[in-house]
Amino acid sequence: MTKYQLYKLIRRNDELKDERHPMFDRNRFMKFLAIFMWLYEAAILVFMGVLLPSGFRGMYNGVSAFHVLDGFVLYLLMCDFWMRFFFQETPAQKGRPYALLPIRRSFLMHIYLSKTALNWGNLFWFFFLVPFGLIAIVPLLGWWAFILWLAGWWLLIVFDAYLYLYARTLVSKSIFWLLLPLAIHVGLLFLMLWPKENILDIPLTELMYQYTVGNPLVFLATLLIIALAYWACYRQQMRMVYNEVAQKEEVEMKNTSQMVFLNRYGALGEYLKLEMKMRLRNKTVRTSFLMLLAIMLFFCTVSYFSDAYSGAFMKSFICLYNYVVLGMTMLISIMCHEGNYIDGLMSRRESILKLLYAKFYFNSAILLLPFLLLLPLMISGKMSVWMNLGYMFFTAGVLYPICFQMAVYNKETLPLNTKVTGKQGNWMQQVVSMVMLFLPIGIEKIATLLLGDPWGFILLILLGFIGLALHKYWLLNIYQRFMQRRYVNMEGFRASRGS
Repeated sequence: MTKYQLYKLIRRNDELKDERHPMFDRNRFMKFLAIFMWLYEAAILVFMGVLLPSGFRGMYNGVSAFHVLDGFVLYLLMCDFWMRFFFQETPAQKGRPYALLPIRRSFLMHIYLSKTALNWGNLFWFFFLVPFGLIAIVPLLGWWAFILWLAGWWLLIVFDAYLYLYARTLVSKSIFWLLLPLAIHVGLLFLMLWPKENILDIPLTELMYQYTVGNPLVFLATLLIIALAYWACYRQQMRMVYNEVAQKEEVEMKNTSQMVFLNRYGALGEYLKLEMKMRLRNKTVRTSFLMLLAIMLFFCTVSYFSDAYSGAFMKSFICLYNYVVLGMTMLISIMCHEGNYIDGLMSRRESILKLLYAKFYFNSAILLLPFLLLLPLMISGKMSVWMNLGYMFFTAGVLYPICFQMAVYNKETLPLNTKVTGKQGNWMQQVVSMVMLFLPIGIEKIATLLLGDPWGFILLILLGFIGLALHKYWLLNIYQRFMQRRYVNMEGFRASRGS
């Protein structure tokens, strides 16, 4: 088989990967929802690309609209970088199925690194850039300048993709590497937002203008930088691919706390220990937990030092996101991690009920973390105390009961120490996620419109208190329904282990 034939085979296998996954038949709703959201986001970008040129044209006296946009290039690249965490896999992960085949790893890495640059996803921002350029550049400089301008944007997005690959591979080994891109982006935001004038605006505008006029030295310099990033990613992936394929892990003996202070609570205390140790010891859960904490800290920092999220809706969304994201991530897939040892849990009478109690108490307790993170915003007056209390109690008393309903229907095991790609959850999990992110804001806005401020948040607090007061009843109801489906669920947990 020639290299070209091998390349076509690998490309074909990647295209069929999702259809071959055992979750394909169960996730048809998710595929429809993903296509709908993709089209929706593309329509928003097209709308912005048509609308913004007229708005940018009058922002600065005598400055063209595309020059104004070019000054914001770093904002778009930052968004592109963080969005890739949800969609893009590393070459080492993609090469795992070919580990036992007589294929050179270097050839595989070159294929996947080349596909990273040529991926259609790198053109997603063109839904915004193309209509913007047609309106702002073509009438002034012509079609050739428009094409060169798009080529410059594409090269920067490709470079951003390689930066993501390098950072993502480091993060897969240790979550603390996430602090590196986070610190760089926070520093860039500080340089752009803190001074009265953005000191990076003119250099970035001039760089993009050199692309537009077709300066060959700038294009060659950009290609050289991309080649260096390609080489760095190649060397890194070649070092990491063996560990990724063989799942080689460095085991370090540690003295772990026995958490004796929980012994006084009997069986409930043991399950509280289980919840805490799951986040401290298991790689997948711990990485997700720390990454979400970093994102929360990033939003809080940006909100404190700038007015980027000063709008009423964005304030509500950031506050709600901080309170709901830690619990939602674990509770949407409630019982899925326990699927690894569900037989042991089912061997003791009412152990599932105690586990549900422990999960509710633990996730309610960690709501203190976002409260502490948002405390500086409350002290500075950028976020009201009523808003924080409203979303905190509503999350514990209303949103958590909604999430706990998934304990009855979830029946697919999630690994504790292995990263899983391709499992996006079933349609019920996605619907519940959307409800959690938008229901509280809708209730608060409607109540505020009808009753005035701060009665919208007071209503959220009252609803939360009702849910907290009745938690023993709805937890018992969930337990009883779970036991009615226990054999169906246990069969699903066993069948999906290791898939």
